[in-house]
Amino acid sequence: MTTPSEHTAPASAPAWGAWPSPLDARSVARSSPRLEGACFAGPARDEIWWGESLPDEGGRIAVRARSADGDVRTLLPTPWNARSRVHEYGGGAWAAHEDLLVFVEKTDQRVYALAPGSAPTALTAEDPDVRFGGLSVQRGRLLAVRETLGAPVRRDIVEIRWNGDAGTPPTVLATGSDFVAHPALSPDGGRIAWIAWNHPDMPWDRAEVRVAEIRIPGNEGRAIAGGGSSPVQPVWLDDDTLLYSDDPDGRWNLWRHDLRTGTRTSVAPADADTGGPLWVLGTRWFRPLDDGRIVAVRTRGSDEIVLLSPDGGARRLPVDVIATAAIEDAAGARVLVSGTTAHGMPALRLVDVDVDVDKPEDVVRIAGDVPPWPAAFTPTAREVTVNGPHGPVHAFDFPPTNPDVPVPARDRADASTASPYVVFVHGGPTAHVGGAASGKIAYLTSRGIGVLDVNYGGSTGYGRPYRERLRGAWGIVDVDDIVAVVSALAAEGRLDPDRVAIAGGSAGGWTVLRAVTGTDVFAAGISRYGVADLRLLAAETEDFESRYLDGLVGPLPEAEARYVELSPLTRPEDFRTPLLIEQGSEDAVVPPSQSEAVRDALTAAGVPHAYLLFDGEGHGFRRAETIERALEAELAFLGLVFGFTPPGIPPLTLD
Repeated sequence: MTTPSEHTAPASAPAWGAWPSPLDARSVARSSPRLEGACFAGPARDEIWWGESLPDEGGRIAVRARSADGDVRTLLPTPWNARSRVHEYGGGAWAAHEDLLVFVEKTDQRVYALAPGSAPTALTAEDPDVRFGGLSVQRGRLLAVRETLGAPVRRDIVEIRWNGDAGTPPTVLATGSDFVAHPALSPDGGRIAWIAWNHPDMPWDRAEVRVAEIRIPGNEGRAIAGGGSSPVQPVWLDDDTLLYSDDPDGRWNLWRHDLRTGTRTSVAPADADTGGPLWVLGTRWFRPLDDGRIVAVRTRGSDEIVLLSPDGGARRLPVDVIATAAIEDAAGARVLVSGTTAHGMPALRLVDVDVDVDKPEDVVRIAGDVPPWPAAFTPTAREVTVNGPHGPVHAFDFPPTNPDVPVPARDRADASTASPYVVFVHGGPTAHVGGAASGKIAYLTSRGIGVLDVNYGGSTGYGRPYRERLRGAWGIVDVDDIVAVVSALAAEGRLDPDRVAIAGGSAGGWTVLRAVTGTDVFAAGISRYGVADLRLLAAETEDFESRYLDGLVGPLPEAEARYVELSPLTRPEDFRTPLLIEQGSEDAVVPPSQSEAVRDALTAAGVPHAYLLFDGEGHGFRRAETIERALEAELAFLGLVFGFTPPGIPPLTLD
C-alpha cells in the first residue's frame, strides 16, 4: 500500500477529473463487500457469524465465522449462496442455531441446514413458486416468511421443522394480509407478534403490529398498534409486554405496550428515527438487553448508536458506523453493530456496554476495516441544508480531495476554481444516505470531481413529513430539491454549473431521467436500471412494489393521464442530454425493457449515449467485474462530456 508521502505532486495541477489517484476500479470493486446480517453463535454463543458478499465469486453471499480466539473461517462454501428473493429484495437469508447454519439457497429458494462436517440438507420441498426469507431461530424454533407466487401472491409466517422429510409442509403461524415481516415468539412460546400491511400501502405508509395465539394455526391475529402509522420490529419483553418502534408523532421512536391493559408508553422519545423502511426482511434497529437497557440506532441525517437506560436516559456509544446502521444481536452486555463507516467501508463491530464504552479502542473490529488506499484520499462529508421550493433539503457534499494536487482557492469570479460535480441520487425513493464516503465517491473525488449526495424529499431519516413530501409528486419534488442544492453550491462557487452530471439507480435512475428531460441544469446523466415509463413499471414490476406508484403518483386507472405526463418516454424529443445507461439482464424490479426504450429514444433523437447490459446481474450490481467495468465506463463518459482524459481508463464509445 502506498502512502501520501510516496506520491509526488505534479508541478502544476492537472485538469479536474484527470488527477492521478491510487484508487483504481479494481480495488474499489473488491473493497466493498456487503454485510448480510450477524449473530452470536456456537453452543456457548462465543462465536460471531456474519454474511458477506464475495465480489470475486460473482457476488455470492457466504457466511463466515470468528471463533473466540479470533480465527476466521468460511462456513458456507462455494457454490452455495445465501440469498433470499422474497419481495425480490430478500433479507434474512440465514440464521444460526448453536453450531447449525440454516440458509436460503439463491438458486432454488429452498431452506437448508448445514451442520459442522456435513453437506447442506434441504428442510423444505422443491417448488419453483415458493420462496423463503426473514429466517430467525427463536426459542429453538425456526421461523420464516414464506412467499408463494401466483395470482395473487401469498405470504405467511411459517415454522419450518428441523427434522423429518423436506416434503413436510411448514406450519403456518400467521397469515391474513398481503405482506408480513418481523415475526416474534413470546417467551412462553404461546403467542406470536409480527408486522402486517396490505396493498396499496408500503410498510412505511401504514402497517400494523398484530398478535395471535400459536395454538390457533394460520391465525390472522388482532392489530394492537399502527393502522395510521408504520410500526416495525416487535420484540417481547415478557409474556404480556411488547417493545416496538412506531411513528405516530412523525419519528420512529420506541414504545412499550402492555397487552393486559392495552396501554402503551413512549420510551426515550427523540427527534430522531429508530426505525426505517422495510425494504429487506430482518433489519434490526434496536435490541433490549437482559437488564432493561436498550441499544438502538438513532438517525438524524447520519446514524449514531445509543445506549438507553430504563429511566429514559441516552448515551452515545463510540461505534464508528454513521450510515445503514443495524443492531444485529445481543448476548448479555455484548452487542453486534453493523453499518458503514465515514470512510464508506461496511463494518461489523462488537461492543461490550459494561466496558468503558467512551473509548473507541474498546470497540472490537470484527469485519470491515479501513479502505485499501491512503485515508488522505477519502473526502470528509460536509452536511448541507438549503431552502428549496418545497421546504428544506438535506445533502452531503464531498469535495475533490487529493493530497498530491494543489486545489485552487474558490473564487466566484473565476469559473476555473469551481470543480465539476456528480450528483448522486439514491434509490427507493425512501432510501437514505448518511454522509459515508464510499469507495465510489472517493474514486471520483480523488480525481478532481466533487460528489453531491442528496436526501431529497421522500427520503427517510428526517421524519414522516419529510418522506411524505413526495406523495403524488414523484419526479417533481425530487428533481426540484436536487436542483435547489446544485444551485446553492454553484452560488458558493463550489461547483461548475456547466459541468454537473446526475447519476442514480432504480428510483434514482427515474429522477436522473426526469432531471435531464425536464431541466437544463445537467450536462450529463448516468441511469442505472432507471424507471422510464410509469405504466410499463406498474405492469411489469414484482408484487411488492406493484402498488407503490399509487402513493407516489396516483392509483390506476384514475391517474393514468398523470403517468403519461410524467414519464420521460412520453416525450422522446426532450432527450437532449448525453446519457450512459447501465442495466442488469436479470432485473425483475425494473426489467431491461425500460432501459432499452430509453436507448432507442436516444438513438432516434441522435443524442450521444452508451448502453451497457451486464449479463447475470439483477437489481443492483454485485459482481466485481461488473462494478469495475461500470466505474471505468462512468469515468470515461464524464471525461467525454466534461472535456478531460482520465489516465489509464479504457475509452468509451458513444453512439
